Formats: sequence, structure tokens, C-alpha cells
Amino acid sequence: MAETENESSTAAREVPIDWQSLEDAFENNAPEVHSYLHLTTGEVLRVVDGVADPQMHVRIASDGNYLRIDPVSSREQYRWMERFIPMVEDPELGGKLTQAIDGKGAFRRFKDVLMSYGADREKWFTFRSERLRTFMEAWLSAHAIRAAPRPQWDDGVPAPDSERPPDSVVSSPDLDAPKSTSGRRSRNAEASRELLRELVESLGPRDLDAVVAFAEFLKARRAARGFAHHHEHQLQEREQATASQRGGRVAEETSAKEGGDA
Repeated sequence: MAETENESSTAAREVPIDWQSLEDAFENNAPEVHSYLHLTTGEVLRVVDGVADPQMHVRIASDGNYLRIDPVSSREQYRWMERFIPMVEDPELGGKLTQAIDGKGAFRRFKDVLMSYGADREKWFTFRSERLRTFMEAWLSAHAIRAAPRPQWDDGVPAPDSERPPDSVVSSPDLDAPKSTSGRRSRNAEASRELLRELVESLGPRDLDAVVAFAEFLKARRAARGFAHHHEHQLQEREQATASQRGGRVAEETSAKEGGDA
């Protein structure tokens, strides 16, 4: 009996993980960036200090649907670069990468060097993603979370209200809506992504930093507005429930009084 209770208490919770968003959260260990996993939708909410409402952390902490994500440390990610360099077949590139990771700004210089080596750059992305995946799976296991397949809605069939991610969650454009409304949107999104890739390839390091910073700002602003809206909606529902309870008690008291007078 005791074993059965223990097994049920430690049973893994199934969550439809958005792996790309979770990977981004694990990689980004900037002190001003805080990421949270929504335990129902599997989406990731990212909050940036100085951009989001200062009270947002308090509201998220009081919401049991969110779990704070612990990103991979800079030290560990630096070790990944060290381990990747011996795998590079081009001696010249290996030398450049070794020099790049020496001193402050190692991560940026490492990426800048790889910008000119497309094949090795893709190998690095794969190498890094594999290690991030290992850390993510260990983290999910430690929190008794089992990754479940993400739902895919058929054309013309809307997603159930219980499965729709709240507005507070940062999500990718491809997952925001059911399939019935995503045809044109997906094509436009793909065209925009392709154009963005072409533009990024032509930008220098400083311009890339500006683009990334602006994209992070837009994403955080959207999350902040959505979460604030969701929080206000929850407060309204609680106030309505409280008012309804009070009305019920008043009705009972009135009924009891009339019964006594009779």
C-alpha cells in the first residue's frame, strides 16, 4: 500500500514540451533574463528585467502552472566550445577558434569566426543542441516531467479551450493557432523567416547584436502584455466568484429570517 502511494506521488507529469523554446531558455543565461515553463501548455514564458512589469515575477511565483527554468551555466557552455574545437578538421579554423575563446567575449568571437565557415557552423549548432538536449532531459526528469507530443489540430477543428495556451505564454507563430487558420499565416511566416535569414547573413557582428536585442525586446514585451492581461482576467473571475458567494449567503440569511418571522 505504501509503495503504491509512493509511486503515485512520484509519477511523472506529461507536458507537451516546445523543445525549441526550451532550448533557447536553457542556452540564455543572461542575468536579466528569466524563463518559465508552463506545465499545462509546454510553452516558455521569458521575462526580461527592465522591460517587463517589475511585479511580474511575483505574479508568476504565485501561479502554480509555471516552473522556473535553470539555464546552463556559462562555464559549462564554455567547456562545450573547448570540446568542439578538437573535432574541427580544418587546422586553420581550429587555430582561430582556440584564439577566439581566450579571454573576455569568448562566446561572441567564437560565433563570429564560425560565421565564415558554414559547414562547421552547422556542426557546432548540432553539437551544442545535443548537449542542451541532455541537460533539458535531466532537468525534466529531476522535476518529474515527461515530454508528451504537442497537439496538432485538424483543419476546421478548433482547439479545446482547456488546451489553448494562455496569453501569458510566449509561443512561436507556427503554434499559436489551429491548422484551420495557419495556412496563409504559415506561408507568410516562412517567407519572413527566409528574408530574415538572408538579411542576417549580410550583417556584421554589431548589427547582429542589435537585431538580437530588438527581437528579445519584442518577445519580452509581448509576454509582459499577455501575462498582464491573463492576470487581470483571473482577478476578475475571482471577484465574480466572491460576489456570487456573498450573494448566496445573503439569500440564505434572508430566507432564514423570513422563515423565522413566519
